[in-house]
Amino acid sequence: MIRDKIVTAELEQIFRQALQDIRDASTLHDLQQVKARYLGKKSLIMALLRQLGSVPPEERPAFGKAVNEAKQKVADLIEEHQLLLQEKLYKSELAASQIDITMPGKRSGKGSLHPITLAWQEIEDIFLSMGFDIAEGPDIEDEFHNFDALNTPADHPARNLSDTFYIDNDVLLRTQTSTVQIRVMEKFKPPIRIISPGSCYRNENDASHSPMFHQVEALVVDVGVTFLQLRDVLQEFVRRMFGETIDTRFRPHYFPFTEPSAELDIRCVKCLGTGCNLCKGSGWLEMGGAGMVDPNVFQMIGIDPEKFTGYAFGLGIDRIAMVKYNIPDMRLLFENDVRFLKQFR
Repeated sequence: MIRDKIVTAELEQIFRQALQDIRDASTLHDLQQVKARYLGKKSLIMALLRQLGSVPPEERPAFGKAVNEAKQKVADLIEEHQLLLQEKLYKSELAASQIDITMPGKRSGKGSLHPITLAWQEIEDIFLSMGFDIAEGPDIEDEFHNFDALNTPADHPARNLSDTFYIDNDVLLRTQTSTVQIRVMEKFKPPIRIISPGSCYRNENDASHSPMFHQVEALVVDVGVTFLQLRDVLQEFVRRMFGETIDTRFRPHYFPFTEPSAELDIRCVKCLGTGCNLCKGSGWLEMGGAGMVDPNVFQMIGIDPEKFTGYAFGLGIDRIAMVKYNIPDMRLLFENDVRFLKQFR
């Protein structure tokens, strides 16, 4: 009996202290600390239960019952207080998230098209207005469409690993969108009048070159197509793209898939020919290559070079965007700097 009274008094003291600690817990974290103190493995109540083995057999039922009842009361109180704290926290978060409709709203910024996209769309609009259709092809190509069908010799430097990204022995990332021209000539008979804008890939990376860049290629195949027509189309494109004051010139050049071949230059849009840092003092800016389709290319595809002639040219879309918007470094086009992109709203 004496032991029962001692245990009862000790449990009452523990219960009163637990009740006080539960009431003082102002956060869920504090309440977890109280729960560990009174109900955990090393808690005061569990310490009493561990004494059960030393209690005489006839007193054990009453002893165990008293301790378990105290344990359950503390657990119920903790659960009740936890619900109160959770409700309080919910109301606090709800109040903090309320919107004051009388406050002025935040102005959201407007996005814009990327300068490459702007140039791309304008290029397409110009050539569509001149009667060209738009053709597309795969970025992953084979050597036949990327090199062989374009009259590129087996020992040409462009085929080297230092220039071209190979996926497998005969599979690569296209180095030019001229591959689309081959696929179009395989599928359709002349007359053909298409442009093929798209992404290209070469192993280059500096201020004026990127491993992934964008080109627009053009192909015209018909009876009686001449270099003069090629010149007129490119001059008209330059006039519409850069303005009436920008002159053009053609320099002799070599490309495996065109003969004769030429490089297209335009008068520097910054200095208008007087010489500046953009044109490196020459007064001219290089735009791309052009020429009459080599008869070997026609023969490779099965088009009669005695009956049909054609011209092709390739222009760098990134280069056009840089010139049109006075962008000094090609890497700015791919770094996604928001400060740079905001200028094209």
